[in-house]
Amino acid sequence: MADLPTGTVTFLFTDIEGSTNLLQRIGAHRYAQVLEDHCALLRSVFHETNGHEIGHQGDGFLAAFGQARQAVSAAIAAQRAMATHPWPEGVTIRVRMGLHTGEPLDSPSGYVGMDVHRAARICSAAHGGQVLLSEATRGLVEHNLPEGLGTLDLGVHRLKDLKDPVRIFQILDPRVPAEFPPLRSLSVLPNNLPMQLTSFIGRDKELAAIKHLLMANRFLTLTGTGGCGKTRLALQAAADLSDQFPDGVWLVELAALSDTSLVPQTVASTLKLPEQSTRPLPELLADYLRPKSLLLVLDNCEQVVNACAHLAERLLQVCPRLRILATSQEGLNIAGEVTFPVPSLSVPDPQPALSAEGLVLWEAVRLFVDRAMFAQPMFRLTNQNATSIVEVCRRLDGMPLAIELAAARVRVLSVEQIAARLNDRFQLLVTGSRTALPRHQTLRATMDWSYDLLSEKERALLSRLSVFSGGWTLEAAEAVCVGNGVDERDVLDLLARLADRSLIVVEDRGAEIRYRQLETIRQYGHDRLRESGAAPSVRGRHRDWFLRLAERAEPELLGKHQARWFNLLEAELDNLRSALGWCVATGELEAELRLASAVTRFWLARGYSDEGRRWLDAGLERGRDAPAALRAKALSAAGYLAVQGQGDYSSGRSFFDESLAIWRTVGDKKGIAESLHRLGLVATHLGELSTAHSLYEESLVARQELGDKGDIALTLHNLGMVAFLRGDLAARSLFEQALAVWHEVGDKQHIAMALTGLGYIAASQDDLKKARSLYEESLAIRQELRDKWGIAYSLEGFATLAALQGLANRAARLLGAVEALREAIRTPLPLFYRNSRERTVAGLRAGLGEAAFAAACEKGRAMTLEQAMSEALKTENDEDD
Repeated sequence: MADLPTGTVTFLFTDIEGSTNLLQRIGAHRYAQVLEDHCALLRSVFHETNGHEIGHQGDGFLAAFGQARQAVSAAIAAQRAMATHPWPEGVTIRVRMGLHTGEPLDSPSGYVGMDVHRAARICSAAHGGQVLLSEATRGLVEHNLPEGLGTLDLGVHRLKDLKDPVRIFQILDPRVPAEFPPLRSLSVLPNNLPMQLTSFIGRDKELAAIKHLLMANRFLTLTGTGGCGKTRLALQAAADLSDQFPDGVWLVELAALSDTSLVPQTVASTLKLPEQSTRPLPELLADYLRPKSLLLVLDNCEQVVNACAHLAERLLQVCPRLRILATSQEGLNIAGEVTFPVPSLSVPDPQPALSAEGLVLWEAVRLFVDRAMFAQPMFRLTNQNATSIVEVCRRLDGMPLAIELAAARVRVLSVEQIAARLNDRFQLLVTGSRTALPRHQTLRATMDWSYDLLSEKERALLSRLSVFSGGWTLEAAEAVCVGNGVDERDVLDLLARLADRSLIVVEDRGAEIRYRQLETIRQYGHDRLRESGAAPSVRGRHRDWFLRLAERAEPELLGKHQARWFNLLEAELDNLRSALGWCVATGELEAELRLASAVTRFWLARGYSDEGRRWLDAGLERGRDAPAALRAKALSAAGYLAVQGQGDYSSGRSFFDESLAIWRTVGDKKGIAESLHRLGLVATHLGELSTAHSLYEESLVARQELGDKGDIALTLHNLGMVAFLRGDLAARSLFEQALAVWHEVGDKQHIAMALTGLGYIAASQDDLKKARSLYEESLAIRQELRDKWGIAYSLEGFATLAALQGLANRAARLLGAVEALREAIRTPLPLFYRNSRERTVAGLRAGLGEAAFAAACEKGRAMTLEQAMSEALKTENDEDD
């Protein structure tokens, strides 16, 4: 945010005491006017004292000042204004205020760091009309206070951030009241919340949601896998709400229990109830808690979940002012319980690369840096180590415990070395605190704790699910994970149990539910699977399932449901890669070639031509003795990717020649026709139009004998392209014939291709309105299919169209965008387009000038794909800025 104070900054946090009660008492209409006056008064004061309003929510304000004296002056001026303002009859506004000075991190969206939160915590300890200062702020203004003001030392207090106690001071102003009750700090409020030695990082949204849910419901359970931060989040929420419970906030630690009968006794001991041997403990607890307004925090319920459930239900039934906040790997599943799954910390995407300044917005990064500075005080987040920090946080799924353990390793490793060693994370992350719970001292111990609570079938499924990469469907799990005690009919219930324990993540994608594991859990499961000796058989079933899926998808990629199948293969891309990798590892050459060939159209459309080609080339190199038909198909697939996806015409022609020779040897007419057609494609790209025409004609005869409408249409279309490149307008008829067939069979990908061809013809005849309509229709289809290869051709057409319309800047931006897209998917502009492109570029350079043309191209290159498509769809009347 521009023009904010930097370096040492003083924050002022304010809110109205008792605002909810005031709203209820005077009604919404009158309260709205009161709130408006309150906001106007504060903003006026901020303006007069050089304050900057940073945040405003409800009746709370956060302001920043470059000088501590300005902040104190603002607070006092605001209190005086509140005291003298003519509020409506019967209304008194009492605003509490807290000030703290520090050196916050500056980010593009404002301030980040504990200094901001510290001001809020100090404010929450105050009473209405009271102004509190941290020791840091008091030290800066002690000898420079405005005339007549003084400070009062209120002593050391534990604030609600649960970290180190801090000394608090009160501003004394003779014009406003100075006598207040004891501060609302944890030092005064009844509680047994433990002091924390490290800062609480992030989780602002989660904290707000948890506090709202807990005050709206009487029983809330935070769920999540071990190490996700349930306990720390529960403690912070409890601390924030401590002033809402006159009889206290009490933490009951259950982690050490294994005997369920000890749960009531542990609660009673926490509350310091005297034992009465003549009465059951649940009855004693009920009698004690019945009149009290109290929050009970039951931490780590998972290993005694049934006992916790029974006790919680009993107490909630008879204690109307009791609220319970529990943490557990699964919900307690009783009436009235609300569960809140604790998410991972936010992590940045790997792209685009962010500066160190931008990365402080992400919770996982802030946690890593904070804990790394504990381990190595000289550690800093820099532009040099930023990429590696992001990699660590992403690969650890934003899991707080794992990130803290990784950060501790900066004592002996660079961040780059930590990132490189995460494939063996259970050996790397073993440097936890000696005083932490044993299961939190190493990442392996944390996972062992969760694993040991599972049944045998749940353990088996958890380990077998580790063979999936990027998630799985129910049907895939039922096919891959069965055997040795786990039946197909067991899988759904077992998945539900693992989801309840937060060991798998359920993702609702509309018509389909998918499941996935956090990478740390997946690696743990993989280790367990390997130890069991079952890995080869499970990996084999995984390979077979995805081979069948790929071969089912192959014909569908040319049919009316192709969008669904493209998306399905995209969702399973990591699994396809894993299956191919297993084929290579086990020497299953035929399965490798079958799988890689089956998804050729997917490789091309979604921009994975390079990868598909690598799998096929490697398989062909090893598979010279593969079955003839399979080798010929793989050669044709590799050639297709070489030509269409990479512009490698020499390799493509060589592959097609070899495949044609094999098809002729085995007498496969369909294969012969395809190889002839694809050799024609090479000739077209190279501008060898007579050769291309002859090859297409020979292929067409063979395809007409076979009677496959889609294949016939494709050859007619490519004959049309040859005609167009020759300047023969008979091309339109051939494109239209092909288009009619593809409409009939529902092949959207090829419909878009034919529409683009017709657009070229319309543009060449200066029918720009018709060309635009055809390009729009084509782009809409390709956008639906997420066909990056095809989108590149559509954007080329729009760029040429913009140039013909005199929209030079837009044309240059689109050319830059399509260049960036082709680079990203590694698909160069075909040779037969290059002369046309060069003429367009020359005209734009001449019209705009070299510098303006280059600037517009660069702007286009910086666009996302969505932005580029939006740019293309602008109308002629839109400004060409």
